[in-house]
Amino acid sequence: MSSSTDFDFFMGRWNIQHQRLKERLANCQEWDHFHGSSHAQHILGGMGNIDDNYLEMPGGAYRAITLRSFDPATRQWSIWWLDGRFPGTLDAPMRGSFENGVGCFLADDVFQGRDIKVRFLWYPAKDGTPRWEQAFSVDNGQTWETNWIMIFHPAGEGSAQPV
Repeated sequence: MSSSTDFDFFMGRWNIQHQRLKERLANCQEWDHFHGSSHAQHILGGMGNIDDNYLEMPGGAYRAITLRSFDPATRQWSIWWLDGRFPGTLDAPMRGSFENGVGCFLADDVFQGRDIKVRFLWYPAKDGTPRWEQAFSVDNGQTWETNWIMIFHPAGEGSAQPV
């Protein structure tokens, strides 16, 4: 059952290996690979967390934040993404929880004019390298296209990170 400590594994500084499909929902099999960094910390007295991200995308680097809050009444998390390139727009919240060690979060959204479902999966990883995946579905969740994968590595002391 989910709790406010679900994301404790993620607190701290990270170096990130990104893998993102070059084109989403287009039967594309080509991936862009790039690096980034993140710094996550607790907020709201432990009932939430925030991470400050730096993404070194092929088209140019940018910053973004993720805001997460835990609702003890529903035992669910809400997750919002704020992209620094579009500072006036907060993405629709993803909602979900952790079960059997995996976090699953869902939202309805629109991508290039198409109604889609979005899914985030979080794998905390006992080896200290958490993994996050994003997938889109155009058939109400019957099938999913994984289009972004992030693997997190702890940033050591003195690590060169912009975050």
